[in-house]
Amino acid sequence: MTPAPLLIPLLQVPLLQVLLLLVPLLLPFAAPPLARRILDRCPPVAALWSLTASALLLAGGTVAALGTLALTGLLKIPAFAALGELTHPLRTPSARLILPLAALAAGLLTLGALTLGRSVLRQVTGFRAARSEADRRPAAGDLCVVDSPHPDAYALPGRPQRIVVTTGMLRSLDAAEREALFAHERAHNAGRHHYFLAAAELTAHCHPALRPVRAAIRLAAERAADEVAARTVGDRRLTARAIARAALASTAPPPHSSVTPGVATGPVPHRVTALLSPVPLRPRTWIAALLTTCALLSSATAATVALQVHENIEIAQGETTD
Repeated sequence: MTPAPLLIPLLQVPLLQVLLLLVPLLLPFAAPPLARRILDRCPPVAALWSLTASALLLAGGTVAALGTLALTGLLKIPAFAALGELTHPLRTPSARLILPLAALAAGLLTLGALTLGRSVLRQVTGFRAARSEADRRPAAGDLCVVDSPHPDAYALPGRPQRIVVTTGMLRSLDAAEREALFAHERAHNAGRHHYFLAAAELTAHCHPALRPVRAAIRLAAERAADEVAARTVGDRRLTARAIARAALASTAPPPHSSVTPGVATGPVPHRVTALLSPVPLRPRTWIAALLTTCALLSSATAATVALQVHENIEIAQGETTD
């Protein structure tokens, strides 16, 4: 006998369904320590893809689990049961258990939606301001120089893609360091890193444990651009020096959106140390595989329980028989 027929009756137990929904809510707590190890022991591009994909799967599992809990609780309320056209009682654990859990799940989903909306508004406002400022300046190719004493440089996605640098930043670096800086920012646009940063921002509002993973994704994007810049200029030490000097010059938070990556973003000492250290010959990709496995387990568990709850709802509606 295969395991699947044995699992189906178990999944139909309402209490077990609730317990299984805790799995997608607990697994994200394993992500931050794994993310830190992935950053140290995997190539930056591989780390960036692995962290972002895993964070999205973990966030999706969280939202699906909370949504399933909230829906199950709502359908225990007579008014919502009538709206759902339930002709039979929906099989759930005791109302004393499911209703508080459903209320908590609905509250967490609402809070996440509100904080995400506020973040999106702030990011869009910052991006539009940066784009408007760049569009008002003449550009030399993809390079746009802004007359400002504040040292800053960042990659501006969109059409056309721009590398924005202030006169304050240009004065802070010598000619060779400027080339390293430009190569770094061009690597962000070429790698479409703004999509990774947007995904990281989204996931951070789905589960509190994914906020450190957001920082790890940002660092992975910077490390990936650092490596491209080092290959472009052919000097890892020069690239490290340019990053360090740019960070020292940037004494105030950048006014642009955090989805527009900049050279002074992230833990600069970590980035400089990585550039000055030898590249590991045997990266430990098994750590990334472990995080991916956790993410797949989270999303698969949430999807399986959600499908079973959907089947229970159809039974309560009289559309199918048990």
